[in-house]
Amino acid sequence: MFSASFKRVATAAALVLALPGAALAGVVVKSTGPSAGKYPVGTKLDDDVRITLKDGDAVTVLTAQGTRIIRGAGSFRVGDRPQVASDRFAALTRKRAATRVRTGAVRDGLDGEVTNPSLWYVDITRSGTVCLYDLATVRLWRPATEGTATYRISADAEGEAHADVTFDDTVTVAALDPARLPVREGTHYMVTGPDGRTTAHLDFVALVGDFEAPDALAEALIARGCTLQLETLANAFEQSAAAGMD
Repeated sequence: MFSASFKRVATAAALVLALPGAALAGVVVKSTGPSAGKYPVGTKLDDDVRITLKDGDAVTVLTAQGTRIIRGAGSFRVGDRPQVASDRFAALTRKRAATRVRTGAVRDGLDGEVTNPSLWYVDITRSGTVCLYDLATVRLWRPATEGTATYRISADAEGEAHADVTFDDTVTVAALDPARLPVREGTHYMVTGPDGRTTAHLDFVALVGDFEAPDALAEALIARGCTLQLETLANAFEQSAAAGMD
């Protein structure tokens, strides 16, 4: 009897969520312009909420249904006509990407800029906190593709502990050997380029859970301070939405 009652409640809840008027929450992942302070990254907005923007404003909202990029000036309903980019999201967040080494560069298709093809590749040219599902499987990514180059990754808390990682010519992704340099939460890491200059300061956080929806993943990245990956996610959806409007 409890089982039948539970099923009726679950069915009713599902029907409510499916109704056109049901409010689904989205999360702001990018906000620029005069009103950026009013709608900062991490703000949750129901799809029936209206926001007022000024000239030069742009707010990107991720929901489970898609991406909404709202540009000022005017008053806009958050849930209107989201752009769906499930293929782009799947490619960017695919877990098995961390187990492969990819050659060549990926360009965003808009202005030819080289972009990181996976959220789980660690950009060795940018400093920040990086979220990974598996800290024992770290793949480093470089924007450049020409020439062979060796980078050194050092751990502050490990004294002289370090590992050298070599990118072969035309290769953009290289593996960090966990036996030579284990990656742990709470340890700060520094990346040094072939010329001896520091290219990035990195901290790592283990991402616990499976985040299959864009808004859920965005919230997890925000909560853990992984703003570099959030920016990559937001830019990818922004580019997909822009391409869809062409």
